[in-house]
Amino acid sequence: MSRPDGPPGGPAVATPTRPAWYALERGGWRDYLTLLHPPYTAWHLSYVVLGGCLAPVVSWPRLAAAVTAFALALGIGAHALDELNGRPLRTTIPAGVLVALAAVSILGACAIGVAGAVVFRAWLVLLVPVGVFLVLAYNLELAGGRFHSDLWFGLAWGGFPVLNGYAAVAGDLSAVAVLAASFAVLLSLAQRVLSTQVRFVRRRVADVRGELSLTDGGTRPLDAAWLAAAADAGLRLLTLATVTLAATLVVYRL
Repeated sequence: MSRPDGPPGGPAVATPTRPAWYALERGGWRDYLTLLHPPYTAWHLSYVVLGGCLAPVVSWPRLAAAVTAFALALGIGAHALDELNGRPLRTTIPAGVLVALAAVSILGACAIGVAGAVVFRAWLVLLVPVGVFLVLAYNLELAGGRFHSDLWFGLAWGGFPVLNGYAAVAGDLSAVAVLAASFAVLLSLAQRVLSTQVRFVRRRVADVRGELSLTDGGTRPLDAAWLAAAADAGLRLLTLATVTLAATLVVYRL
């Protein structure tokens, strides 16, 4: 929190108290809901739906299985590992519980992937170790964080879900799937740009002091809420847009 006696350049202003715009107050069941990153999980599951709906013929059971696998691997497993590695959401969930959540959910996702390969296309089993690698390497920042970059975020949580959704439904890959995956990578990179800035403000900035000098001679206090507002609003709108796009494709293919 800021001190009331800020310097002449402007008062010190407290930064937002929550580590993310969707984070609930700490404690109990709220920690587990925050752990799921509900808006962002919905965003990236929409990529799986997008890929599946681009297949020549949509198999809704196979698409549902792919979405379920990613909901386990990303929504629970990856986020549990991410929280285990530094507590970015500041939850009070015990470390042992986070490890158990990650292990069970990732194994569940792998089981779905293997089952899909057995009953549909054998080559799909190759996607399982790729997915496990991405979850572990990105969220545990293996190899000194080499795989925890903006590009790897776009590939792991943008392009890979689209390709998996398409492959799980169509049984192969195509130029359309690659183009759609490229779209998802680029959109995920835009997400990363916005979220990196707002995470810095919410999680690392203690207070903000100063003001903006306007061209009309006026001034505007510079505060943390103003610094975070545009990025948070952009992330909300991009989340809604991506989920709406996925819903549109589902309705179109029904």
